[in-house]
Amino acid sequence: MPLPKGYIQVYTGDGKGKTTAALGLALRAAGHELRTYIGQFMKGQDYGELHSLRNLPYITIEQYGQPGCVRREEVTQGHVTLARQGLERARRAMLSGQYDVVVLDEVNIAIWFGLLEVEEILEFLDQKPESVEVILTGRRAPRELIERADLVTEMCEVKHYYKKGVKARAGIEL
Repeated sequence: MPLPKGYIQVYTGDGKGKTTAALGLALRAAGHELRTYIGQFMKGQDYGELHSLRNLPYITIEQYGQPGCVRREEVTQGHVTLARQGLERARRAMLSGQYDVVVLDEVNIAIWFGLLEVEEILEFLDQKPESVEVILTGRRAPRELIERADLVTEMCEVKHYYKKGVKARAGIEL
């Protein structure tokens, strides 16, 4: 049964857990037989969620990026093209009637990197069907998206082991 009303949520901030929160919401939604589409911007590497979600019938996940990290000053037209193609795939998913929840993972940072424009995401949100919940994740959420959202959560780093040299670990950060 579709949601009677879908809202817009933003998970942002410099703390850890934005993608994890969105994945948790997708898992909870699946428990109620709601279908979730997750589009991951700027991600092309092998993350644990790709393996675990592959076998869940209510969750679809796709990546719109190349393997490895890119710095803001290294952005190419190829990165922009992948992000724009990804946004179109997410738009088609949102409008298909097949999904109750649509997650644009790392879309905020994709905007900050210049891969997408805020206006493109606002237009995406203008097209949101009434019953679809949309989740926007990533650091540096633009003011316009924060204002447009119905719920905004800011993850705040209090303490992080990365600062002690701990690298990303499979199953925890990857």
